[in-house]
Amino acid sequence: MPLLQFDASFSIDDGEAFAEAVTELYAERMATSRGHVAVVLREGVTATLGRAEGDRLLFLDAEIRRGRSFDRKRAFALAVIEEAHDRFGIPRNDCKVVFTEHPGEAMMGHERVGGEWDGD
Repeated sequence: MPLLQFDASFSIDDGEAFAEAVTELYAERMATSRGHVAVVLREGVTATLGRAEGDRLLFLDAEIRRGRSFDRKRAFALAVIEEAHDRFGIPRNDCKVVFTEHPGEAMMGHERVGGEWDGD
């Protein structure tokens, strides 16, 4: 039950389409279904990045179940950065992704509690 939280220093045009694209990228790269992926978009936040190339910054805090391989996480991070670059024109270096991993039992919804990841 991942929670993908984006903070953007700008207004996101068509946030629903962006959230849908990110959900699809997560499902593909992390080998899971789309139905439990949660995406939050916070726009117009005050943000800085010491070596920013532009004035539009995008940060993703990806709260995920532990156990995914480095390669899966890296593939997802790069896919999100590329999506943001293509969709919003943000320089790739002005997008950052941070993963926070939790035991499966810490990921809860009303109808279920997550289990441990049994993939790679």
